Amino acid sequence: MSDRAVKHSPDDMRDLKWSPSEKAVARKAFEAALAREFKAVIAETKRLAGKVEQPDDLWELERYLAAKRKEIDETFDYRYSVLPLVLGALIKRDRLGEHELRGPSEDKMARIRRAAAL
Repeated sequence: MSDRAVKHSPDDMRDLKWSPSEKAVARKAFEAALAREFKAVIAETKRLAGKVEQPDDLWELERYLAAKRKEIDETFDYRYSVLPLVLGALIKRDRLGEHELRGPSEDKMARIRRAAAL
């Protein structure tokens, strides 16, 4: 594998071309990871809500939800120019398995694996 195959410069990432089948696989994996993230947030929200007894507990719940929303908005970015980095980060966070990404070219998979190792 060449050094070019694993670079993450913005210009290099923008040069990636995604075929329709690669886009479909990436979208399906991305949506599955997002669903897992929401499932975890919902479970934690229910746990925290069950402990609410005072007004301060409500604000703690609000802070948790605001932080999770910001984290999700920052993490789940489906622009093709950053998608290998996003998918790699999701693998690293155990929200996505590499086995769910059967279809992208080896060049893209190398970028995803490199991002997962960061």
